[in-house]
Amino acid sequence: MNTNTFKFIGGRNSGAKSWYMQRISGIILVVVLIGHYILMHATPDSGHTYNAVMERLHQPIWKIIDLSFVTLGLWHGLSGTWNVIRDFEMKDWMTTFIYTIIVIIALAFWFLGLNTILSF
Repeated sequence: MNTNTFKFIGGRNSGAKSWYMQRISGIILVVVLIGHYILMHATPDSGHTYNAVMERLHQPIWKIIDLSFVTLGLWHGLSGTWNVIRDFEMKDWMTTFIYTIIVIIALAFWFLGLNTILSF
């Protein structure tokens, strides 16, 4: 029996880790999104005014929750976008260019979210 028959031919670049991380982050985002919906839309007295949001964002736990939501949402969305784009055959310079644009967009929106949440 040839032992190479059952050898895993994938490698670090097989995409399996990205696939699992997309599923895990998606599950976490669904749970957080349900919590967000209940807090912001199903409970009439929580967060419909500017003062209520200000009061909530003065508590460190809410800053952590909101920053986690922004970070995970950006990572999930842009990582998914990259996973779709990398399925196409492109020249190396085009792949590098598109990846760089995705990273710049991610950093810009993350810093915008960070600045907005931490300014309260």
